[in-house]
Amino acid sequence: MNPLTITAVSYLNTFPFVYGIEKSGILDRFCLMLDVPSQCAENIRNGQADIGLVPVGALPDFSSFNYIPGYCIGAVSPVRTVLLLSQKPLPEITHIHLDYDSRTSVRLVRVLANHYWKIHPEWIPLKAGEAGLSHESVVAIGDKTFNLVKKYNYVYDLAEEWIRFTSLPFVFAVWISRVPLPSDQLEVFRKALEFGVTHKKETLEYFKNRLPSGIDCLDYFEHNISYEFDELKKKGLETFLQYIR
Repeated sequence: MNPLTITAVSYLNTFPFVYGIEKSGILDRFCLMLDVPSQCAENIRNGQADIGLVPVGALPDFSSFNYIPGYCIGAVSPVRTVLLLSQKPLPEITHIHLDYDSRTSVRLVRVLANHYWKIHPEWIPLKAGEAGLSHESVVAIGDKTFNLVKKYNYVYDLAEEWIRFTSLPFVFAVWISRVPLPSDQLEVFRKALEFGVTHKKETLEYFKNRLPSGIDCLDYFEHNISYEFDELKKKGLETFLQYIR
C-alpha cells in the first residue's frame, strides 16, 4: 500500500482524528500535515496531499473530488468555536470583519445575514493575526474563540443559528481525496478515524500540552462537535452548498 499524504486542521476539534491517525497503529505509512482550514483545501487542490479534511465552503472550487465516508466535523447543537462576536445586537450591526482562516464560516455568515437575519452589513476581510483584535463585529473560528467571547457583548453561535434557520445539522469540514482511493486503503483510513473518535479521553492525554486552558475539552468533543457523517448531516451539507452555489 502506498503511503498516504494527509492534510488536516490544527484545531482542538480535529485532535481525535489526528490521534487516530498517529496512534491507532492502523495506518503504518503516512505523512500528516496540520494547518488552518483554508490551507488544507489548497493542499488538496495543488496535489500536496492525497486526503484532506477540507472546509465545505471550499468544495464548490474543486472541479472534482471524492468524499471519504464516515466522519466529518459537524454540529447538531451550538459548536462554540465558530462565532459572530459583536458589541451590538444583530439589527444594529453595520460592519462585520471576517476571519481569514475559514471560507466556510465566511460563507455561512453571509447566508445567515441574507436569508435569516435579514441584515446587510459591510464585509471586511481580515489578515492573519487580526481576528483577535477589537472590532465592532467579527466572525472568528477555532480555539481562539474561547478567549475572544469575553471581549464582546453579543455572541452568536453560527451552528446554532443555522440549525434554527434550517432545522438541519451543519457540517464544517469533510474528508475528501483528490482521486478515488482503493477500497482497502479507504477502509484502513476510516478505521483510524474511528479509533480516534472512540478514544477521546486518550486523545486529551496525548495532546495535554496543547489544550486550551479553562475549557472542558471532553465536554466539547462530546457535546459541541458531532463527528459522524450521517444522512442528516449530508442533507444539511447539500442545503448549504445550494445556498452558496
